[in-house]
Amino acid sequence: MRTVNIRKVVEEDMVRLWELSAKEEAPEWKKWDAPYFPYEPKTLEEFLEKKHHYIDQDDFWGIYLEEELVGTLCYYWEHEASLWLEMGIVIHEPKYWSGGIGTEAMRLWITHLFNELPLVRVGYTTWSGNERMIKVGEKLGMTMEARLRNCRFYNGVYYDSIRMGILREEWVIDDME
Repeated sequence: MRTVNIRKVVEEDMVRLWELSAKEEAPEWKKWDAPYFPYEPKTLEEFLEKKHHYIDQDDFWGIYLEEELVGTLCYYWEHEASLWLEMGIVIHEPKYWSGGIGTEAMRLWITHLFNELPLVRVGYTTWSGNERMIKVGEKLGMTMEARLRNCRFYNGVYYDSIRMGILREEWVIDDME
């Protein structure tokens, strides 16, 4: 298996990031990543106008197989005063799904977040239609903390919103970053 690395996005990654995340009219990854929220493709020029949101940010990193950018990680504050942080992940190309890349990237990301921030808990929200994302959380020892029933509507079907989380004392932090 090729080595999974995570790191901050740099200027040289921007064209590849656009190709993965914003170029296509109807990308396959969007069917799994909150498909109930609108998505609009962008031209390269439109995308690069906002490159400051991606380059060298603490809250937005790339997932790399060796040096190939294949996905992204992010976090945002649900409520910063209480250190309530939520994170997200997207592996953009289907050929990299179900091979352990997302699980390894999330393991590295959670470790990084606990090492760098004074967090008590790390979590994420997904939907019941994304069974792979729920399994990633389970593999990493996360707990399903909430299931909000029938609140996500997609393609004529209601799905549950799922919240997964793990506490610092439950996480085995390693120094393999």
